[in-house]
Amino acid sequence: MKFLSVVARISLVYDLAVGIVMLAATGVLASVFGVAPPVPILFAKLLGIFLICVALGYAAPARDPWTHRAYLWIFGPGLKGAGAIAFIADYAINHSPRAFLLFAASDGTLAALTLWGLLSLSRQAPRPSAESSARR
Repeated sequence: MKFLSVVARISLVYDLAVGIVMLAATGVLASVFGVAPPVPILFAKLLGIFLICVALGYAAPARDPWTHRAYLWIFGPGLKGAGAIAFIADYAINHSPRAFLLFAASDGTLAALTLWGLLSLSRQAPRPSAESSARR
């Protein structure tokens, strides 16, 4: 379970950092990746807010991955896995900048690590619920 806590903390920092940069320096981020800022820029700002919220959501599973494993399934293999696929597809189909593959690699790596941790967690004996512990 410690492994999954570490992955959740890494995901928290990663999403928080990208979200803050997206929100606070949208134009700079666009120029670093060699693309025009989105029009309207509101879409990028909303994405930044979304990423910050996703990051803050990782605080609970970082402390207790077992109890908050549903969050990890949705935002780990689910969201980050789909994000990696979207970046690769955009690169292949729309010829987006190669730098986009950096996001594909980081999202894909975090998705795979989260999946591995969750599958390992499911092979362990189930944790007793608070209710069954209170009866003893």
